[in-house]
Amino acid sequence: MIVFDLRCSSEHVFEAWFGSSAAYDEQRVRGLLSCPLCGDTQISKAVMAPNVGIKGNRGTGASVPAIVPSAGDATLPPGKVPAPAEVKAALQVLAQAQAKMLSQSKWVGRAFADEARAMHDGSVEQAPIHGQTTIAEARALVDEGVPIAPLPMPFLPPETVN
Repeated sequence: MIVFDLRCSSEHVFEAWFGSSAAYDEQRVRGLLSCPLCGDTQISKAVMAPNVGIKGNRGTGASVPAIVPSAGDATLPPGKVPAPAEVKAALQVLAQAQAKMLSQSKWVGRAFADEARAMHDGSVEQAPIHGQTTIAEARALVDEGVPIAPLPMPFLPPETVN
């Protein structure tokens, strides 16, 4: 895995993980990357500070302790990052929660915007759904007051799963 700092055209910087540099390039070319803050798809790599360790014979042997935020913490103290194992555990919990939610929701595919709009205006009975839509259509739904939210973790449509 490789992590890149990415930047959208609105100057939002965010971190993303990829299987390789080639995987990043492929996803960028295919238009699969979007800013988690504004949905912009004009994404490029941001300047990153290299993570260079100290030379083995010059270190003190002490490691920097990781600080994991408690449930009430919104951010970590400056300069502190959680340990990779703790990040992995948190991502697993998030993935499990999403999987449980999706198991109780109906896949509507590309009909998501129409279905969500119909539920919002009362044309059809409300029910939990998930599907695909364009960023423009998602913005229109939000502007209309339709309560929607993006999935926090990547998701493969059922028809693409082996």
